[in-house]
Parts: sequence; structure tokens; C-alpha cells
Amino acid sequence: VATLTANLDDLKTQLKAKKAELKAATKELAKAENKKAAAEAKAAEEAKKGEAEDVLKKLLASGMTAEEILAKLQ
Repeated sequence: VATLTANLDDLKTQLKAKKAELKAATKELAKAENKKAAAEAKAAEEAKKGEAEDVLKKLLASGMTAEEILAKLQ
């Protein structure tokens, strides 16, 4: 009985350690996912900005004035 109790206590200690490791890993994963989402959002914003600049350059090159472009945007 004493051996079983000691074994059970050892298993409980191991379980507690594993739960702590899992919690830490889950926290790290959430942090990495948030960082990835922020990076993707920033990349999408940069792509939109680049696309808008390209469209603006094409319109200006086609002879449209800045005032005409602003009027179309409003």
C-alpha cells in the first residue's frame, strides 16, 4: 500500500508538471498566432497601399489631374 501511495504521489507530481508545460506551450502558441495575425494584417495593408499608389500613378499618367481624382474619390 505504501508503494502504491508513493507511486500515485509521483504520478500526480508528473501530471502537475505536464499540465504546467502544456499551459506554457498553449500560451506561447497563442502569442505566436497573434503575432502572425498582426503580421498578415500589416502585409495586407501594405499591399493595399501599394495597389492604391499604382492606380494613382496610372491615373496621373493618363492625364487625369489630382483634383479630378479627388473628386472621383468623394
